[in-house]
Amino acid sequence: MADAAELVRLLCLRAPLRPSPPQPRSRPPPRPRFLLGALPRRPAASCSALSLRCRALDASRPAAVEEDGLEDEEESYFSVTSSGLSEVDYLGESTRGDLNVRRKHLEALGGNGQSALHGPIEEIAWKEAEEAESLLHDLGIADPFSVRHSPRGIFCTRTLNLRSISVIGYDMDYTLIHYNVKAWEGRAYDYGMENLKSMGFPVDDLEFDPDLVIRGLVMDKEKGNLVKADRFGYIKRVMHGTQMLSTRAVSEIYGRELVDLRNESRWEFLNTLFSVSEAVMFMQMVDKLDQGLVPTELGPLDYKGLYNAVYRALFRAHVEGQLKSEIMAEPERFVEPDPELPLALLDQKEAGKKLLLITNSDYHYTNKMMNHAFNRFLPNDMGWRDLFEMVIVSARKPEFFQLSHPLYEVVTNDGLMRPCFKATSGGLYSGGSAQMVEKSLDIHGDEILYVGDHIFTDVSQSKVHLRWRTALICRELEDEFDALVKSHAEKEELVTLIQQKEIVGDLFNQLRLALQRRTNSRPAQTLAATCMDDQELAESMQKLLIVMQRLDEKIGPMLESDGELFNKRWGWLSRAGLWDKSHLTRQIEKYADIYTSRVSNFLHYTPFMYFRSQEQTLAHDAHSYSGGINIKVQ
Repeated sequence: MADAAELVRLLCLRAPLRPSPPQPRSRPPPRPRFLLGALPRRPAASCSALSLRCRALDASRPAAVEEDGLEDEEESYFSVTSSGLSEVDYLGESTRGDLNVRRKHLEALGGNGQSALHGPIEEIAWKEAEEAESLLHDLGIADPFSVRHSPRGIFCTRTLNLRSISVIGYDMDYTLIHYNVKAWEGRAYDYGMENLKSMGFPVDDLEFDPDLVIRGLVMDKEKGNLVKADRFGYIKRVMHGTQMLSTRAVSEIYGRELVDLRNESRWEFLNTLFSVSEAVMFMQMVDKLDQGLVPTELGPLDYKGLYNAVYRALFRAHVEGQLKSEIMAEPERFVEPDPELPLALLDQKEAGKKLLLITNSDYHYTNKMMNHAFNRFLPNDMGWRDLFEMVIVSARKPEFFQLSHPLYEVVTNDGLMRPCFKATSGGLYSGGSAQMVEKSLDIHGDEILYVGDHIFTDVSQSKVHLRWRTALICRELEDEFDALVKSHAEKEELVTLIQQKEIVGDLFNQLRLALQRRTNSRPAQTLAATCMDDQELAESMQKLLIVMQRLDEKIGPMLESDGELFNKRWGWLSRAGLWDKSHLTRQIEKYADIYTSRVSNFLHYTPFMYFRSQEQTLAHDAHSYSGGINIKVQ
């Protein structure tokens, strides 16, 4: 432990602890602390036992810059790589923001520290990794491997160096603010159904059923179906109205037809939890149309016309403002609090990240929701506005990432606005564009990370048009992770049965080929197979065929029920069938660099985390190397 303790000592600055100078309310003194998060951890060792003494860094105070472009603090052992001096590392990530040991302090390492400069690095790395894990244990901090393999992990599809990120932008609804889906979407459903009723549709006997749908499904507006597709677009499960269809029916209806999300007139992807109420309404109204209960006065309606009616009814519910007024009046009824969330953002801000809020919601709604969700959990009388370098409401995403709209500055608490032609730090704005944000901050492209819950509006468009780095928030991951753990034994049994059938099937196929060759007066594959008795060959094939048929009777229902712990109709969120990925997972892999269940999961990492994508196994891979390092702590 001596080397590890020395390493921690060197990671602290030499200056003694001293109080920070008085600062304005918008920039409260930083909170010196070790961040332990909320994951289960072992008891931490006492600070006196570790003899650690660190000086708290005031990240909100701008650092001086040397001529070489590196951070200059006379008493610091370290410098930070600036944008001008950054390079690209061996994984293709920018080294901007990386910490460097100052050359003049290398000799000061001495003793255990000096040993890191000499000897085979393989031996040094193994020893230091072992002691680092032990020190994490003593500090009571979960290591990244443990956090990653938990419901609150952050999962990486494309390597991302957080140190190189200068700006982090956030969506609000279902990103910074998580709603109770049954409450929020249930009321959206109620208002939408009232509008349908006023149009003449029969809705009195219908109730909101959020379990009918999950995120990532696709509405087929031409056939009145809700479908689940795999990563290639092949349709695996179908619900017509509220009735699930058999595998045979799915094959007869779609054959080898693929879901093509570019055909927006037919396919509607459920990108977000906001889609739940719309999909439930459409499926229930399909039943009414099929039953002949839709009044003829509404005109000849096909499924696409029915969808348009549902869309208009729900859009009207949002535009008229009754729904949001109800939520603003009782936010505690709709918003699920997350005390860790403001602290996660505070860590990022104190690490020098510029935080943005970019939301389609209007100012009054945004201010009410953010006040409710943030202010009570922030220290030193901070308000939510103090976290953000810039706030943009009524952003009109996805157009925000492509087009330029007029920019207005919100100048009063009542929401009074005036035209504005340039955004500045600390401002509150309405409209504008992403290009305007980049210009005002003088930061572009992959220096910006945008975090949102909508695959298209937030993640895809910021990635495609601006090459921003992206993070997707998907709260359902927590439920799926727990369901996967609970179903592990059943999954193992199912896989074992499938493997046994493959072995039995291989023998059956070889015997069948031997019989085929014998019928055509040709020798079998081997001498032993050629010499088999006709009756022995026939009886062996009969027995194997019966075994395979019985295995099919066992495997079929197990495959049908696989994933029902997550959703009885649709199975897993991330998979389509036992082995393949869902269409949703393919969209996540294509557009999101990282994904996680909630923003507060950043609290269990650090603002300096280097996220590395996991091994992408191929069909011909003989080994997997993604298990991580297994180091035993005594």
